[in-house]
Amino acid sequence: MNNPIPYGRQNITEEDIEAVVSTLKSDYLTQGPRIPEFEEGFATYVDSKYAVAVSNGTAALHLCAMALNVQPGDKVITTPITFAASANCIRYCGGEVVFADIDPDTYLLDINKVREFLEASPKGTYQGIIPVDFAGRAVNLEEFRQLAEEYDLWIIEDACHAPGGYFIDSKEEKQLCGKGKFADLAIFSFHPVKHIASGEGGMITTNDKKLYEKLLQLRTHGIVKDESKYKNTPAFASGLDESQYSILDTQDYPQWYMEMQELGYNYRLTDFQAALGSSQLIRADDGLEKRRILAARYQEAFKNKDFIKGQSGVIEGHAYHLYILEVEDRLGLYNYLRENKIFAQIHYIPCHLMPYYREKGWQEGDFPNAENYYKHCISLPMYPTLQEEEQNYVIGKIKSFYEG
Repeated sequence: MNNPIPYGRQNITEEDIEAVVSTLKSDYLTQGPRIPEFEEGFATYVDSKYAVAVSNGTAALHLCAMALNVQPGDKVITTPITFAASANCIRYCGGEVVFADIDPDTYLLDINKVREFLEASPKGTYQGIIPVDFAGRAVNLEEFRQLAEEYDLWIIEDACHAPGGYFIDSKEEKQLCGKGKFADLAIFSFHPVKHIASGEGGMITTNDKKLYEKLLQLRTHGIVKDESKYKNTPAFASGLDESQYSILDTQDYPQWYMEMQELGYNYRLTDFQAALGSSQLIRADDGLEKRRILAARYQEAFKNKDFIKGQSGVIEGHAYHLYILEVEDRLGLYNYLRENKIFAQIHYIPCHLMPYYREKGWQEGDFPNAENYYKHCISLPMYPTLQEEEQNYVIGKIKSFYEG
């Protein structure tokens, strides 16, 4: 195999390029018409009422924490097997991150471990939960919602790995990741290796109108421009005394008038990124279908192999951002694959073992399932343009490493 095979790769088509170039030639580069187009299209795709496009997935998490009014000292539970941003968003607001172990069969946050934390403390100790649809496997949010209501908690679904993924609820209905039926907010990422690529970019979905309006405000510096409120409204109606009339005059508010009502951020997506995202969204289902075909091939190739401790397998509703094997001598396999131009990856070093979180008191041994998973996990190449010949090459090299 002459060309290297990465674990993930974007797929940019001529239609994508045309969409971006068309936008670059238009009157808008930042907040233009392609933003609401992308938001509306994505909301329809995941079956949510509202969607807010932002600069990246990390910004999406931060804005969610702010919109839910996370305060210094608030305790929020999440999984240690995730990208650090899932936890960091709480720290940005001064909150306290509490990790709970994973289910070794699903690699997802173990609801029973979460319940143990909640039962061991007075109600009100914890404020929220951030479950992660890790690798593309959807969390059963119906179960988490029941637990959250029992303890008055909010839920942020980190669905960065799972647009188009779903789980089956108790009524045997499909519940799409990000739909918003069970989570207060859900977030997505459009990093190049994700299902939908816009270079950088993220999306927040919700069914809560108040949260939606709050997110729009926080996304743009906390600044509000509401023409229905300010246009043709006399300045003195705002309650200013006469000494302040010189600031706004006694005339109607002009159309340029706006207010910074709270401290927000510049977390906006650009119009040309939204154009790329909208173009990619058109073929998102096709890419998802191809990922599931690749996953089925991997499962069949490694079925009943002694060197496999576990694998992602074929799971209904799985979005397959990643396909993961658990193996012995993971480091040996990783290096062998790299020698053969196969650039597998590891997802993830447990968050609680990162130096930053070790300083908060977490240590090795706290979460045996997560730590055991990390010792054996390796993410195989998984992207829609991966050719059958390339996948067979990957499979063959893995087998040759273990079987000779």
